[in-house]
Amino acid sequence: MLGSLVNAASIVIGSLVGVLINKGIKEEYKKLIMDGVALTVIIMGIMGAIESQNFILVIISMVLGSIIGQAIGIEEKLDKLGNRLEERFGKGNSNFSKGFVTASLVYCIGAMAIIGALESGLTGNHSTLFAKAVLDWITAITFASTLGIGVAFSAVPVLLYEGFISLLASSLSSLFSTEAITEMSAVGGILIMAIGLNILGIRKINVGNMLPAVFIPLLYFSLRIFMGF
Repeated sequence: MLGSLVNAASIVIGSLVGVLINKGIKEEYKKLIMDGVALTVIIMGIMGAIESQNFILVIISMVLGSIIGQAIGIEEKLDKLGNRLEERFGKGNSNFSKGFVTASLVYCIGAMAIIGALESGLTGNHSTLFAKAVLDWITAITFASTLGIGVAFSAVPVLLYEGFISLLASSLSSLFSTEAITEMSAVGGILIMAIGLNILGIRKINVGNMLPAVFIPLLYFSLRIFMGF
């Protein structure tokens, strides 16, 4: 859990710095910065997705995961949570909910979040999450300077998500094979690409509803172990 705590703290600190410098950045610069971040996010997603060794599994995971997420209504629940936080803490900031949801998704579903949390739970090695904390700190400054204080509240789902994976990995270490981790990261890469498209405003993709797709490869490889094939 140490790596997750450090990661969450870095997001809060970076967000506060971003909010402080917000007024010193002109609107045209803010837009350009966000476009640059979006393009970087898309490249990060591509790099993760191409690592897949079983793309059929990735496709099936995306389909099944999206169906599950749509049925649960994850995106809607995230939006409602963001709106509630906006009403209480936003102080008229119309971007509060957008900052919370966007940052939460970016920080949670990347390959580093998955692999780092797994390493933390399986081996007690927090180095990947520490490295992610530095990157998230920088990104939080950028996000918060344009989207406001809502970005800071994304630290809560990050802590819960990474902490859950770490605890799950430590309890069920035999299920997390190299193949499972690779395909989970590949699915995460595709979702990261979708977030980049959302930030650019090209098309609104309900990435939140696709989140269960990340765990379908784990379920698949777990079933293979139990069934002996």
